[in-house]
Amino acid sequence: MKLRSRIVAFFIVVIALFATMGATTEGIVKNINLGLDLQGGFEVLYQVEPLKGAKPITEKDLQATVTAIQERVNVLGVSEPSIQIESGNRIRVQLAGVKDQDAARELLATQANLTFRDVNNKLLLDGRDLKQGGASDGFDSQTNQPIVSLKLKDAKKFSEITTDLSQRGPGQNLMVIWLDYQKGDTYEKEAKKEAAGQKPKFISAASVQNPLNTTDVQISGNFTVQETKDLAGILNAGSLPVQLKEVYSTSVGAQFGQDALKSTVIASIIGVLAIFVFMLVVYRLPGAVAIVTLSVFTFITLWILDMINAVLTLPGIAALVLGVGMAVDANILMYERLKEEIRVGKSVKQAFKAGSKNSFSAIFDANITTLLAAGVLFIFGVSTVKGFATTLIITILVSFLTAVWGTRVLLGLLVNSGYLDNKKTWFGVKKSSIHGIEEGFDTLDLKTKFDRFDFVHTRKRFFTISAVLILAGLIVLGIFKLNLGIDFSSGARVQLQSEHKLTTQEVEKFLDKTGFPSESIVISGDKSEYAAVRYDKDFSKEDVQKMNAAADKAFGYKASVSSVSPDVSKEIARNAVYALAIAALGIIIYVAIRFEWRMGIGAIASLLHDVFFMVAIFSLFRLEVDMTFIAAVLTIVGYSINDTIVTFDRIRENLHRAKVIKTPDDLADIVNKSLRQTLGRSVNTVMTVIIVVVSLLIFGAPSIENFSIALLIGLVTGMYSSIYIAAQIWYVLKVRQMKKLGGKVNVEKKKRQWGSDEPQV
Repeated sequence: MKLRSRIVAFFIVVIALFATMGATTEGIVKNINLGLDLQGGFEVLYQVEPLKGAKPITEKDLQATVTAIQERVNVLGVSEPSIQIESGNRIRVQLAGVKDQDAARELLATQANLTFRDVNNKLLLDGRDLKQGGASDGFDSQTNQPIVSLKLKDAKKFSEITTDLSQRGPGQNLMVIWLDYQKGDTYEKEAKKEAAGQKPKFISAASVQNPLNTTDVQISGNFTVQETKDLAGILNAGSLPVQLKEVYSTSVGAQFGQDALKSTVIASIIGVLAIFVFMLVVYRLPGAVAIVTLSVFTFITLWILDMINAVLTLPGIAALVLGVGMAVDANILMYERLKEEIRVGKSVKQAFKAGSKNSFSAIFDANITTLLAAGVLFIFGVSTVKGFATTLIITILVSFLTAVWGTRVLLGLLVNSGYLDNKKTWFGVKKSSIHGIEEGFDTLDLKTKFDRFDFVHTRKRFFTISAVLILAGLIVLGIFKLNLGIDFSSGARVQLQSEHKLTTQEVEKFLDKTGFPSESIVISGDKSEYAAVRYDKDFSKEDVQKMNAAADKAFGYKASVSSVSPDVSKEIARNAVYALAIAALGIIIYVAIRFEWRMGIGAIASLLHDVFFMVAIFSLFRLEVDMTFIAAVLTIVGYSINDTIVTFDRIRENLHRAKVIKTPDDLADIVNKSLRQTLGRSVNTVMTVIIVVVSLLIFGAPSIENFSIALLIGLVTGMYSSIYIAAQIWYVLKVRQMKKLGGKVNVEKKKRQWGSDEPQV
């Protein structure tokens, strides 16, 4: 009866979980807000500057500006705008899903100072003469053309002005209505533009034939319906109390976003399914349990994103899929320990209990270090990178819940039922590798597939290999430098899309004709339908509008344009350096506290080794280094340390069993055995994430291609460095300590606050 109840409980829990997910997942996914890189839209960072002759900007001015921008956004009808005040008198505006981006940007930054002037630019009326909220859009009763209606405060004043104008001669009796008139603007100059078919700065110029004694004014012109709505809305919102200068901007066409979303979702599904197959083949029954917990992990992560009203970006999807790969790491660590305990002859119940307990410290430490790197990235990241960090933090916390607690509960129901007592092969263990409990085997005595490798005594060979490669990397960096993206070097980046195959010559011809020639053109896409163009100078708002109009006409799609001013690029570069330094310092402190300072030195040396090779390879192949590259580096900093911590955790455990280490060879034997025992799980944990990264690289959006390449490099070098760099550096430092102490190290047990035993010299 007890057997049946636990088995039944397992299936009831699993069925309930999948029923809940099946019933609610679709609704949750639909409710999640997509970032502008997934549905199109734009982001602008404004530098807030005082009006001419005004006092310096205050916090009150910033708040008033945000209120005015918010009212203008309401006119656009954007459902989930993001408007935030940042340090340095800056305001960041993110609007996803905006169809007419050019009009929206114009609407946001327009000063909205309406003035009525004569042909000689003499001021007749301004915004102070208008009734607040008196602007409305409509249609002319005679021509049925879109118009904007205004209400004036003083009919008498308007009558006097129109009387004077009506008495002037032809050409001089015009009332010119300007929006944001600037010194130097003249009616004559703008009228010539209008005659040439260009859009003038003034809104309209009406001929006044008779005096008008009224408070109602109609502004007519070559308006569209949307333009009259926008103009009425902006006039009712009021003029801005400051000037807004664009210092950073990025825009993504709706089609770009849809294509990126589709390709990345497909890549994610392929990657996750490959992980499921891998877990089933390698771990069998526990692998099936892992599939359940990973499904729950994905569901809970999406639910949290929905609950906190987070914005899911393209890198955020990558973080979610990477989170699946990282979540399975905890399962692998636990399952490998479970397999070891079964191999030494323990029952399934005993093995499950011991494996769960012995794997916890490594899982805990690995998650904390990755969380530390993600937290630093969130603090110093910008835009979509901050979204990546947010998703990564959520996935780390949720994975700890599902992979540790969830897996133990579900697998515990099956194990404690007693049904699996004689089915040890269901856990991925070969019969031939299982020893009897009477043989007195300990996990330290188990044979591995890597016993022929002597990692410690060949360390100098690998130190030399790394030194030679580092020297080569330095030469590469000296020759090729880094291909810094606009995030770090300022400038503009334009991405074009076409329904047909693009060639470099065609794009060059288009750019020359548009007035934006460039020598940096990269064609990409499965059908060569994308072109990335780089400029050393940042784009103005007018440049973006011109490029969008030209691209839409030539290729059928508006361009995606990113522009970064020199001041902002310096700030981003400075923050990137701070982020890397703080993450490295935090990790070395944590590892030193949890283990010992020599292990902290080894961990940081291996991380610097990994980061350097990522940088050198990007330099060699002229891959662009931008903020997403920094995100990849920090992800690897957090993830690569996982393998190192697993190795150090096993070294520490094996040191406890050894009691006394008399010679360097004794210590070398401990290190070698620890590396052999953890190499299999290190390969498996890295392989699961590599599966995801390769899937993103092959099937994902072009905009995260370099991000995926950086992750792939870091994963491979991270596995290498945890074996041949981190552990070997610790061994060298430990041998030096032994020599200072007369060649003998006594290992004693000391209970720490985390409940683990620490070796003490």
